[in-house]
Amino acid sequence: MKTAIAAFLDHLRHARQCSEHTLRAYSNDLQQWADFAAGRGASAPKDVTPLHVRGYVATLGNSGKARTSIARKLASVRSLFSFLAMRGELQANPAAVVKTPRVQRRLPKVLSQKEVGGVLDAPVFDDSFLGMRNRAIVEVLYSGGLRASELLGLTGDDVDLRAGVARVVGKGNKERQCALGRPAVRALEEYLEKKRSLGFDDPAIFVNKFGTPLSDRSLRRLFATWMRSSGLGGKGTPHTMRHSFATHLLDAGADLRSVQELLGHASLSTTQIYTHVSIERLKDVYKKAHPRAGRR
Repeated sequence: MKTAIAAFLDHLRHARQCSEHTLRAYSNDLQQWADFAAGRGASAPKDVTPLHVRGYVATLGNSGKARTSIARKLASVRSLFSFLAMRGELQANPAAVVKTPRVQRRLPKVLSQKEVGGVLDAPVFDDSFLGMRNRAIVEVLYSGGLRASELLGLTGDDVDLRAGVARVVGKGNKERQCALGRPAVRALEEYLEKKRSLGFDDPAIFVNKFGTPLSDRSLRRLFATWMRSSGLGGKGTPHTMRHSFATHLLDAGADLRSVQELLGHASLSTTQIYTHVSIERLKDVYKKAHPRAGRR
């Protein structure tokens, strides 16, 4: 099983161009599956039957795993066997007939426009080098709807401040252009000027206090600090800005197809979740504002 998993991960890395974060998630899920299968006498892929996969799903459920987690782990197993079947190593995918647990789709957390402004008014966004960098990060995430990995992957060659656009490489190594509004351009100009004055010449736009590329872990830790300093507690992550970007566009009348392209979603169904967010926000406004909204 471990040899098959290694080959599958290699396929994801080179043929599918998956990120290191995605590869780690697959690796962890499939290692857990391999341990379970070996304990049930199915140490090789050819030994696995649908009953083994159903038993794995049942064991996960009995251990208290959330349905979302079970669904993801089953999807990892299904993808592994689909890969092996595609290569002719198996006649059929034993996980294909196992039903995925029904998962209630959660609406993404979104900041209001006022809350986004409140974040940028926090004391950590001062005129120091790190303060300028912090402001530029939030402005670019919110203005362009970038993922954290896309933001951290930006280099000087990817940004055209005069045109107000940034070239990013998203999931599946797909390239797209992201718009940068005037506040984002201004924040980037000020930050990059300060960066140059300190002699930091790393190609990565966003760096730490030592001038080396900012890591994903550091960005998330910083974001938690910014949210707390803005009185939002643990409400926000870098991805919250992307959710807010999409929702605010739809609230203002942008069409779904345009938002899909701006986000770099391969499927329109992925983008449609934001229409539900907008509807829920409208319902909330209605309930608060209409004198008879709470009565039947």
